[in-house]
Amino acid sequence: MSTCTSCCTVLSPHEQRVHEEMLGKDDFKKGRERIYKILESFQGQRPIIDIERAKYFTESFKQTEGQPLILRWAKALRHIAENITVYIDDHQLLVGRAGAQGRYGILYPELDGDFLDLAVKELPNRVESPFNITQADADYIINEIAPYWKGKTFHEDLAISLPADTLKLTYDPADPLKSRFIVNETASFRSSIQWVPDFEKVLKRGFKGIKEEALQRLAQLDPLSPVDNMEKKPFLEAIVIVCEAIVTWAKRHAHLAAEKAARESDPVRRRELEQIAAICAWVPENPARTFHEAVQSQWFTQMFSRMEQKTGTIISNGRMDQYFYPYYKQDLAAGRITEEKAMELLECMWVAMAQFIDLYISPTGGAFNEGYAHWEAVTVGGQTPDGRDATNELTYLFLKSKQQFPLNYPDLAARINARSPERYLYEVAETIKEGSGFPKLINDEEVIPLLLAKGARFEEAFDYAVSGCSECRMPNRDTFTSGCAYINFAAAVEMTLYNGRMKKYGEEQLGLVTGDPCQFQTWEEFWQAYLAQQTNFLKHAFIQQYIINNLRHKHFAAPLLSAMHDLCMKYCKDLHTPVIEEGIDLGYFELIGYATVVDSLAAIKKLVFEEKRLTMAELLAALESNFEGKEAIRQMLLNAPKYGNNDSYPDEIAREVDRAALEFTRKYSKELGVHLDLRLVPFTSHVPFGKVVSATPNGRKAWTPLSDGSSASHGADINGPTAVLLSNLHSKNYGYRERASRLLNIKLTPSCVAGEEGTRKLVSFIKTWCDLRLWHIQFNVINKETLLAAKKDPDKYRGLIVRVAGYSAYFVDLSPDLQDDIIARTDHDTI
Repeated sequence: MSTCTSCCTVLSPHEQRVHEEMLGKDDFKKGRERIYKILESFQGQRPIIDIERAKYFTESFKQTEGQPLILRWAKALRHIAENITVYIDDHQLLVGRAGAQGRYGILYPELDGDFLDLAVKELPNRVESPFNITQADADYIINEIAPYWKGKTFHEDLAISLPADTLKLTYDPADPLKSRFIVNETASFRSSIQWVPDFEKVLKRGFKGIKEEALQRLAQLDPLSPVDNMEKKPFLEAIVIVCEAIVTWAKRHAHLAAEKAARESDPVRRRELEQIAAICAWVPENPARTFHEAVQSQWFTQMFSRMEQKTGTIISNGRMDQYFYPYYKQDLAAGRITEEKAMELLECMWVAMAQFIDLYISPTGGAFNEGYAHWEAVTVGGQTPDGRDATNELTYLFLKSKQQFPLNYPDLAARINARSPERYLYEVAETIKEGSGFPKLINDEEVIPLLLAKGARFEEAFDYAVSGCSECRMPNRDTFTSGCAYINFAAAVEMTLYNGRMKKYGEEQLGLVTGDPCQFQTWEEFWQAYLAQQTNFLKHAFIQQYIINNLRHKHFAAPLLSAMHDLCMKYCKDLHTPVIEEGIDLGYFELIGYATVVDSLAAIKKLVFEEKRLTMAELLAALESNFEGKEAIRQMLLNAPKYGNNDSYPDEIAREVDRAALEFTRKYSKELGVHLDLRLVPFTSHVPFGKVVSATPNGRKAWTPLSDGSSASHGADINGPTAVLLSNLHSKNYGYRERASRLLNIKLTPSCVAGEEGTRKLVSFIKTWCDLRLWHIQFNVINKETLLAAKKDPDKYRGLIVRVAGYSAYFVDLSPDLQDDIIARTDHDTI
């Protein structure tokens, strides 16, 4: 930590680095000249859309009509691998891009084809995460790509399949492209939820080994069996094709590197290009032999998977410090690599990641994932499959890289447990103090028992990897890939107040008719009316999911990810198949606006029914006017008991809201054959969800963001961060297994964690969080003044990184609404 000489404010190291950049200082680049040259070639650019993936995918699909879907998908990937432009970036030691040089995004017309032609016209002007596209490419999409997909997409199939009462809570019935942000489906703007492939399988066996397995299985099929002919044969043929496709793609890079080496005049760069050529000729076809080969093989695999399908929040990287460690250890011992060279290779991957931008064509998807959101989670720490401490030298190298090179890629997740080494906890705390929002923490003491309760074996649960925002995956046991519902529980409060209507949607009867709240005589009457609205939302979310589960496999296939999954290979079933034997299907539904709901209910109970300081009519009048001329009533509401302060009054209401949702899913998720667990992980959806909710009884004004995750309402947590942890503890129902992640944001001032004493206090706080068995926590360590200055003068603060919602982003890339949301989070100056 350092002190700003002009204002005597303690700055985080990240804030200090931003200030140094303003002054033209670049001492922090020393030793990372290669990495900064690559970074500076694209940093600050608006991403462009590369249409090649969409072009070749569509071309192939036009040629394979009538064939099994998984076979069509594999052939499309082969067509892409053979024709997409390959690049080798200047200065890079790793190769493999899915699109043009610089920052770029690619298109998935199988998802967005029904409105792709309309969307490409709007993307450059979109407030949330805009993209540029050339006119020639836009014309090609409009004339050649989009027409083929109209009438064929999952989104269209879903919209016509939803019952009318479910449809009106999901989309505008007059325009299914417009989300209502009430019971929001997320399956149509991604082919799969966040996912973690088994990268270690590729490193150990290579795609040649996987292909050989598929060929052996093909030879063993019963030629007279209808199942073998119609199901297993197309699957195994697709595996062979996709294994050959990724090898073709890699070898095209080998040829290009060799050609560039032959023309290169700089002897150092020529040797680098020759080494790239040799490595790409070997991996990922064959098992990796060195650390460099392992990193390149993994990179080819994850980039090809990005071309295979749009995995929600980008494909995650799994337990990188575990599967890379044998290669790192072996190369160190043999003198083939140094710590510095290994870090340079990893950081070549980080800057390559930073160029691929997860493009959401859907306006709803864009609103959910602001600031070019990304969750390519790299997991460090945790436990080995036999339950021992998993930290190693590579674990600390990842943390060191984040401390010294605070890029917003990759998203770093640190697993914590009761036996985590003190050195590890210290380095985690030091990395958090750096101030760019890394790492997020995931609690083994909460996650592992829940995985066991849902059918995992100990060795699988101990070996989980963080995936996406705050979720987890067991790469060879998880088999559920569908996006699920985001439910606006704050809208249920509004419908209780307005008898099933919302001000945003006028007189349309969206929810249940639960009666005029002015006629309710007791809190219990109001509470039961609220529960009826909440339960109605859950009913339609589950109906929505039932339909989704039965439609998706008709539209999506994943031969590459299936090739890397033990159960898919064992049973010859695509990963998107609704039921895969021995698999564990971990689904979810999101509760959006938790603290907004709890604080609103607490205010009504306290002020209207118990203390009778307000009548329901007075409350409704204040809400309908958005508190104009009613500031005294708003202050009364703002000062009512609030969740996040270790106050049993709101926390008990929070637990009952939670319990009602858990009871519903305990009863009905078994009908879907899926663990649909309650989660509180909004990404950035609490912002657009707030835009449809009028003023609420917690004092929140109309159309402003709802509370995020399991965090307190903005400014409501006045008793310090430990009280926030305790409210999370007291609001959970630990007797239910039908629960999963709760995302928790904590914002600290740099001064409260300054120095060794600050590190000690932060480690103690992390241990408390771990002991309370809370799933997730992440930190912003930044001064409010810095955020305000960055909003006012964005050009000076283009390098400022903040924690958003399970990911970090450049502050200036966020919409004004989301910037304000982060600024409004409570600054805790003690811990």
